Amino acid sequence: MSTMNSLLTRDQQRTICSQLGRVKLQLLYKASIHGFTGAAFHQRCDNHSPTVSVGFNASGYMFGGYTKQPFSQSGQYVQDDQAFLFTFSGEKLLRYPVTGPANAVRMIANSGPYFGEALILVYGSKAEVHSNPGNYYTFNAAEMHGNDLNLTECEVYEVEGKPWRSMIWKSEIYKPTVSSVSQVRVLLIGAVGAGKSSFFNSINSVFRGHVTSQAIAGCSTTSLTTQFRSYSLKAGREGKPLPIVLCDTMGLEESTGAGLDIDDISSILKGHLPDRYQFNPSAPLHSETPGYHKSPGLKDKIHCVAYVIDAWIPQLVLLTKVDEACPLVSTDVRNVYKSGYIKDVMQEVSARLGVPMSCVVPVKNYSEELELDPNCDILLLSAVNQMLRFADNYFDDITEEQSLTL
Repeated sequence: MSTMNSLLTRDQQRTICSQLGRVKLQLLYKASIHGFTGAAFHQRCDNHSPTVSVGFNASGYMFGGYTKQPFSQSGQYVQDDQAFLFTFSGEKLLRYPVTGPANAVRMIANSGPYFGEALILVYGSKAEVHSNPGNYYTFNAAEMHGNDLNLTECEVYEVEGKPWRSMIWKSEIYKPTVSSVSQVRVLLIGAVGAGKSSFFNSINSVFRGHVTSQAIAGCSTTSLTTQFRSYSLKAGREGKPLPIVLCDTMGLEESTGAGLDIDDISSILKGHLPDRYQFNPSAPLHSETPGYHKSPGLKDKIHCVAYVIDAWIPQLVLLTKVDEACPLVSTDVRNVYKSGYIKDVMQEVSARLGVPMSCVVPVKNYSEELELDPNCDILLLSAVNQMLRFADNYFDDITEEQSLTL
């Protein structure tokens, strides 16, 4: 088969991409190679999205359309409020936004890209264009394609997001930098329903090799977690403890006498709280409480605080449910750092909480799945890795303070 070379110049591709954000174009279908048929187009392009379709004619016009929706052969119209048609006037791109979003794209088996009833490329499996301005898109036909409806070429590109944060999709081995501490203790804090317990269950699932539900998690207006729990992770059911402990707490609530008490947070950070301590929002922990650690060592204290969504003076923020927030991430979790929407949310969280973007880490917890997803595992483990790095910073400070007192 012939090599696929794009008819669009690099400058023209950059011009199109400038309309879509931080993306690049990947050529999927070229009619002169694959055939001017609906069947060839659908074989190459179905289930790919977003896409840019471009028609070329002998009069020198380059024109087409963009849709975020994946192509199919359902015969139905598909809603897309971001769809648009375009043509090149020299190096300038003229854009014609969709005027009837409910009918933006139609999925017809016997044709190529089908934008409403306004512009159809490879119409009826022929090297032809169907043009009917005013049907869900408004444009001037002479301006669009010079009224030359014979195609010399048709190309369809998938729009691929460029990662705005690098991500190493593999796990790493960790060991605390202080000899007196065998396990880093990470405190999970956040509002009710933020996903603290679900995050532990998801991390635990990664190391157990199957989806687990050790910590109580679910949807409720009040905290399902009522005890302070220190969860030690193991590599497999009979495996050795890993060098990290995730500490789960009650959720934070706005009303007085509900949720985690501020004084209890201070006791947790200092290492006073015993495992399985029963929280009482109206009566914080005191020194006479059974199991109270009166002289906690470094190994008993919290070495890193991970705030899940809302908190104050955070060290690390876990942005959960990213798959529900963005369809691109829902399709493939590896798109998390290609999603412009997720980046915007992370920037908003960063601004509201006063933390750098590097301290905001997106994750997808296991909630409905019965089996593990390696890419989801790696995203979760990258969050754990950040926690361990923050703990190392804490240990560095402790070591420096100790050296100054000697």
